Amino acid sequence: MRPLGAGVGAAVRAAAQRLADAGVPSAEHDAAALASYVLGERAVLASFDGGTQRRYDVLVARRARREPLQHLTGVAPFRHVELAVGPGVFIPRPETEGLVDLVLKACGPDTVAVDLCAGSGAIALAIATERPGTDVHAVEGSADALPWLTRNAGGVVTVHHGGAADFAGVVADVVVSNPPYLPLGLDVDPEVAADPAVALWGGVDGLDVVHEVVAAAARLLRPGGLLALEHDASHQPAVLECLQRKGFVQVTGHQDLSGRDRYATGVRMSA
Repeated sequence: MRPLGAGVGAAVRAAAQRLADAGVPSAEHDAAALASYVLGERAVLASFDGGTQRRYDVLVARRARREPLQHLTGVAPFRHVELAVGPGVFIPRPETEGLVDLVLKACGPDTVAVDLCAGSGAIALAIATERPGTDVHAVEGSADALPWLTRNAGGVVTVHHGGAADFAGVVADVVVSNPPYLPLGLDVDPEVAADPAVALWGGVDGLDVVHEVVAAAARLLRPGGLLALEHDASHQPAVLECLQRKGFVQVTGHQDLSGRDRYATGVRMSA
């Protein structure tokens, strides 16, 4: 975020109050982020002119209606990359950055990594840029998300259109996934509800696509290959049991930075 001129502060403070009154949990951050977005390279200016003020007011009004900040700016930061996002694709969350940490040590030259349910390509692109030489494949079944994935992949990641259950053609050293895992009917914030339903809901108990991902990983991974996936905080015992049933060993649960049970890893049993 670019530094803002001192004279812009009054407009940003008023916007932050408006967003807070609308229930936006990150009101001050979002008000400043929208001002920086509107002003661009001119963010150090002392004040808005008439045109930028009107544009800013429109964006603040949309954010007050709980339209996601990332839909307004068109970008979402993730680790060291900035992703193009918008309606039709899941907005990557900070907690998923911890999932990347779990797989980076297994990636590098001559490694084949597959990101199932890739969405915007956040995980795949992070691996490709942080571990150069990794052959990264991003698999996404949504026709709405695919243009965003292709745009972000930029030729660095190989893009495949298809579901986890159908993908074939590679023998992987690493499979990673942040699948849809919310149980149907769960009450979610408006910003979450703005994400495509196919990227959120994982069936009645939230585990339908998790089971598909585990089964696909058991098929795709070479013996000794690593699976790492994100899940709901309430799902860890069920996910670990699923990995064990599918023959994974060294099955381990991991917490995110807030201390919630968030990830599971397992190694495909050697032949």
